Amino acid sequence: MSDLLLSVKNLRVELTTHREIVHAVENVSFDLRQGETLGIVGESGCGKSMMLRTILGLLPRGGRVTGGEIVFQGTDLLSLNHQQLRDVRGRSIGMIFQEPMTALNPVMHVGLQIAEGPIAHLGFTKKAGKKRAVELMQQVGIPDAARRFGAYPSELSGGMRQRVMIAIALACEPKLLLCDEPTTALDVTIQDQILKLLLHLQESTGISMIFVTHDLAVVSQICQNVAVMYAAELVEVGPVAQVLPDPTHPYTLGLLRAVPDFDKVKEMLDPIPGIPPSLVEPPEGCRFRPRCNFAQDDCATGDFPLLFVEGGRASACIHSDSCRDAALADPVIGSRVAH
Repeated sequence: MSDLLLSVKNLRVELTTHREIVHAVENVSFDLRQGETLGIVGESGCGKSMMLRTILGLLPRGGRVTGGEIVFQGTDLLSLNHQQLRDVRGRSIGMIFQEPMTALNPVMHVGLQIAEGPIAHLGFTKKAGKKRAVELMQQVGIPDAARRFGAYPSELSGGMRQRVMIAIALACEPKLLLCDEPTTALDVTIQDQILKLLLHLQESTGISMIFVTHDLAVVSQICQNVAVMYAAELVEVGPVAQVLPDPTHPYTLGLLRAVPDFDKVKEMLDPIPGIPPSLVEPPEGCRFRPRCNFAQDDCATGDFPLLFVEGGRASACIHSDSCRDAALADPVIGSRVAH
């Protein structure tokens, strides 16, 4: 379709160390349309951040793509050379990293770091780049922007540093913004401000976003669609308004049940039992089977790709009806992530 911006098909990524091979991303497929926000959720180490880095060609040493394609505006990013990828980064695709103190240059003024993109990609002069940087700092809510242009990252608060990261990501007016848990290290008040800022920027610019997070409440607040990731695979994909109140995969149900219910503060949390499997030697069959309350003998072998359920959503569970029945019987599913 004409509004399709990004299409990831059967993406596979491996990380090779001196001892072993980690299957970091396995057969991941999803589409993103113009103006949409896709939330990607899952436990730490499931491959969320690795997938974002793969899109931008920023794999760590030992990382390599072993299959699939990443088509952005009709071009497979995996077919581009290093220089062509550099032209895409910042210019067409921006990224906000989780921890700005490690992403920002500690010995360079934040204003100059914002101006770098327009100077490198858009041909701005240094004077025009500074003007653009100050405008962006004002746009993302940094007060007294002209003075703070010359500040170092260590002189700003965590919330201000994250606003600088957003300004850098938006400096060349990209079509796609990748957000790698940009609010995790912030307190609740600053987190809310950053989320509202991103929503406002999306409404005013029409930018598309992929938002990686652990927080289902954040997904319900800013995303139209959600992809649930477990052990390097996508296990459920669909509209937020359908998936969160009516999950079709036991892992999604487990994530929802693990969200604290602040109306019942004295009750114990309902965690998912066990731990995720090793990505060095993933188990046969459904990878969630050892932790699943609905697992049966037919879950032990075979492949479990995403299968169409209804209404534009898909699930990798062959017993999704049992999961949905359990979710419908649970009065708190959906209410825990409502905002």
